[in-house]
Amino acid sequence: MRIALGVEYDGSGYNGWQSQPDVPNVQDALQNALSGIAGESIAILAAGRTDTGVHALEQVVHFDTSIDRPLSAWVRGVNALLPKDIAVLWARPVSDEFHARFSAQARSYQYVLVNRPSRSAVHHGKVGWFHLPLDVGAMREAAQYLLGEHDFSAFRSSQCQAKTPVKSLTQLDIRQEGDTLIFNLTANAFLHHMVRNILGCLLYVGKGKHSPQWMAEVLDGRERKLAAPTFAPDGLYLRYITYDAKWGLPQGTMPSRD
Repeated sequence: MRIALGVEYDGSGYNGWQSQPDVPNVQDALQNALSGIAGESIAILAAGRTDTGVHALEQVVHFDTSIDRPLSAWVRGVNALLPKDIAVLWARPVSDEFHARFSAQARSYQYVLVNRPSRSAVHHGKVGWFHLPLDVGAMREAAQYLLGEHDFSAFRSSQCQAKTPVKSLTQLDIRQEGDTLIFNLTANAFLHHMVRNILGCLLYVGKGKHSPQWMAEVLDGRERKLAAPTFAPDGLYLRYITYDAKWGLPQGTMPSRD
């Protein structure tokens, strides 16, 4: 039997999603809780890996088990065994053809940035922060150069293991709410550090270090050294994963996509 889960987590206290020896990570915590409910060892596969300090509003995973449990056990039962900063949102049985990673059509991330002279204390670890005034109009203009299918090598970490740097970015919106900027990005897939490297470049444009057209030069240059430094992970959230409706996943529970 194959089960899909929607999972939310605060990544502040974890060395990313992926299982690693001797360091806290989300995958091990979730596998341990699932194994406790199943009474057998459970291995999970996720739609995508998040880095140290990155959060998820709805990560999607799947696992196979020989144990028959009510769906409520995979939600409330597992949550009772999980740390307070990880929670299962929903559970659904899926066919054996479903794969959390390879069946995904798109991934969406959100970055929340406080733009004011002083950092946030109340939202520490949950938002990014930039102290200088930003030209949002210039940042929106720069963002347009990245939309579409491109070679994103300039925004790729040297540790990236993706087979190709060519990705299709279909959304890069910037919304301003008072002193907070909200960046929404959607693509068929993302490279390692791609969102945070794009953020760093947008902030260079926003603070006036470069013109919006510089973004096109960085993209066309295809070299990481041409781009800005990788920005902080604190305000980055995996928002949701898009799947074909045939899999029957609960679209209605997903976060707002505005």
